[in-house]
Amino acid sequence: MNFLNQYHRDIIKKKLENLNDTIQCSFEFFPPKSLDAEKKLFSSVLKLSQLKPIFFSVTYGANSGEREKTYNIVKTIHEQTGITTAPHLTCVDATLSELKEIAKFYWKNGIRSIVALRGDALKKSYQHKIYALDLVLLLKKIADFDISVAAYPEIHPEAKNAQSDILNLKKKVDAGANRAITQFFFNIESYLRFRDNCIKNNINIEIIPGILPIYNFAQLKKFSSMTNVSIPKWMFEMFNGLDKDLVTQKIIGANIVIDMVKNLSYEGVKNFHFYTLNQADVIYSICHMFGFQN
Repeated sequence: MNFLNQYHRDIIKKKLENLNDTIQCSFEFFPPKSLDAEKKLFSSVLKLSQLKPIFFSVTYGANSGEREKTYNIVKTIHEQTGITTAPHLTCVDATLSELKEIAKFYWKNGIRSIVALRGDALKKSYQHKIYALDLVLLLKKIADFDISVAAYPEIHPEAKNAQSDILNLKKKVDAGANRAITQFFFNIESYLRFRDNCIKNNINIEIIPGILPIYNFAQLKKFSSMTNVSIPKWMFEMFNGLDKDLVTQKIIGANIVIDMVKNLSYEGVKNFHFYTLNQADVIYSICHMFGFQN
């Protein structure tokens, strides 16, 4: 048994030896809605902070209460970990003057990094007047914020076509965005084609892949339907018959993400942004395997 354990450790070590110390991570959280959920969030934050991520990010609601909650969580995470923590800032239900005041408040209170997004309205009939491009321009006029923006390997659901989507990203980059973080995906070829297309269109910032661990396949299908993300046929086959077996789903999901990170690393990707869903166990295990630990 000891021989077999050592044999498997040697195989894993050999496969990962060229990846250790060459790739980095960042993690996204969302504001909790209860005290128990808040405790779970900060437990996850402290666990994942051991991996020395480049930054954390915290999502942002469209109403003022959610905005204040996002700021408080960002402040607490940074105070507890010392790690750069970036609030999401969205344009939904906000005027340019309101966004300007929020940005000034952030800068005054030591927040230098922001994830700038248009945001999705709760009502489909909502007419967007301010877009992520406008927000990037506004932020750069106020101060030299470090700005992350969104990118879509499988095209934004509202984009006319792939080229218009790329051109929209280029405008955000030309306006001062420092990096792009992609929507989650499972087709690596989609990401690679998208990255190549960015290069062809002189988009020279880093395109960080957004990685969504699979905790629950039914939940994943719901996320996918809302975001225009395709789930490969082989994944449906893998999770077939496991509706009530979340433990096995987590194990399979972890292996899928491990393969994704490994294959993307071989393609030259050095940074990964994990959508944690405020959970740490699976992501910590995956990142530990790739040498993020101290």
